[in-house]
This record gives sequence, C-alpha cells and structure tokens, in this order.
Amino acid sequence: MENYFLRWILKLCMLCTVLGEECSLELKPSRVVVGFGEPVTVSCEASRPVRVLGWESAIGAAHTQQDRSVQWKVDSLIDWIEEPICYGVFFTAPRQCEEKLNLILYKTPDSVTISSANHTGPMVEGTEYQLLCDVQNIAPVQYLTLKWYRGKTEVYNHSFSDLTPVTPVQVSSILLIAPTQADDGAQYRCVAQLEMGPEGPQPSPSVTSEPLNVSVHYPPSFLSPDTETVDMGLGYEITLNCTATGNPTPLYSWASSAPQEKMEDQPVLTSSYFLPGTYTCIASNKMGKKSKQFIIKTKSKGM
Repeated sequence: MENYFLRWILKLCMLCTVLGEECSLELKPSRVVVGFGEPVTVSCEASRPVRVLGWESAIGAAHTQQDRSVQWKVDSLIDWIEEPICYGVFFTAPRQCEEKLNLILYKTPDSVTISSANHTGPMVEGTEYQLLCDVQNIAPVQYLTLKWYRGKTEVYNHSFSDLTPVTPVQVSSILLIAPTQADDGAQYRCVAQLEMGPEGPQPSPSVTSEPLNVSVHYPPSFLSPDTETVDMGLGYEITLNCTATGNPTPLYSWASSAPQEKMEDQPVLTSSYFLPGTYTCIASNKMGKKSKQFIIKTKSKGM
C-alpha cells in the first residue's frame, strides 16, 4: 500500500513538472488557415529525444517511435470541429507534453445579395430607407467584415468579431440611407471579406454582391436663377431657358402678361417676336412644382 502511494505521489509531481516547464514540441507552422476541402500538412518537431511522438486527431492521426518529427496530413479537410493535438512522451522530465494546433478552416459564402428592405420601386428624396445585405453560408464568421460601397466609396463596414460559431452561418447587415437627388442613379453594393491574418490567403478572399441601382424621385429645381431679366433689341432672337432637373422628368407650361400667341409646353423657347412683359414657366412632376420668371424689357436707346 505504501509503495502504491509513493508511485501516485511521483506521478503527481511529474504532472506538476509538465505544467511548470516549457513543452519541447514545436509546430510548423503553428497557425494554419485552410479552405474547406483543401489539403493541409503540419509538422510537429521535438527538440529532445522522444519515446513516442504523434498527432491526436479525428482524421490524419499519426505517431512515430523513431523520429523527432511527425506530420499531420489531410488531403481534403472538411471537418469543422477538427482540433489536432501533437503529443510527446519523453525519456526525461518533463515526461509528457502536448501542443494544440491553431487551425482555421474557412469557407467563402455561397452568395452575397443586396436589396431594399420592405420597399420596392423608386425612393423619395429625404425619406429614410434600409438596405439589406445577406450573406449565405460563410465560416468562420468572426473573421468576416461586410463593407458597404456607394459607387467606389466605402460608406460603412460591419464586423462580426463578437460571434463564435466555427461552422457556416447566414448573417446580414443593414445600411440606413436618406437619399437626395445626388443619389439618383447611384449604385450600392456590399463586399463580404474574410480577414484571417498573415497566415491566410493574400489578398483576403472576398465575394461582392450584384449592384443595387437606386432611383430617387425629387421635385423640379432650375439650373439657372429663378428670375431672369432679358433686354429685347429690335429683330434680335431671344431664348428663354426654363430647363429643370427632376425625377420623374418635369413637364412644362408657360404663361405671359403680354399678349402673346399660345406658347409650346417646352423647357426652352426661342423667338424674335417676344413682346415686353413677364413670362412665367412652371416645371412640375408628381413630387412638386416650381416656377421661374423671365422679365423681357425693351432695350434702351444708346445701349
């Protein structure tokens, strides 16, 4: 009984030594980033004579009793919960130790899509909308950054570093916008990028959504001042330019304080027969209307 107790004490002391001293094993490389279904090879090397050296793993397990180096090798890695551990049993203390491989198995998403949440058709200037980016089957999500672009300019990025699943998941990101007329015709897109450090693929693997084309409805606004004064010379041709921007495309109507033949409903009128007076142009669409005045005066003599 006494001998049994002494042996137990010796084993406990040996364990304390293992925990207190540095392990004599080195993994090359110590951190591995591998794509789903790709091959992987890692070497475990002992820095002193070893009785047994091996890999504990669900797949690719191996051991040697002759060499100071043993490989963990898998032709196609598809196990999301694989945690290979290299172990060594030595002739001298510390008798045993192990090193766990820092292994990252990744998969780029099946799809990345962008849409307008709870809305179809053109947007209205000044109204807030949600753009939704969906990412299907990506892993590991904690290394994912979703980047939002308007044209070529990055406007927002969303990190998922607080999530922990190692298996493929679906995630999404929302971008809030309040479009102006400058956004009419703009393209939004999102990019799903896996940033896994220097051991990962360079450049970082990414998948980009198809662009979302934004159409914005806004009321008319004129390209020139709302009031213009025009001097009229005898026989001179006068052009009244009432061109306005707007979506939908504005419609035009004209009115005049001077006796004048009916004027065409066009943004630009050109004639040498305008009479002195005030000419009012109204540009309108379903978002609103705006008026512009042209005051035609007789050119003074001597000018």
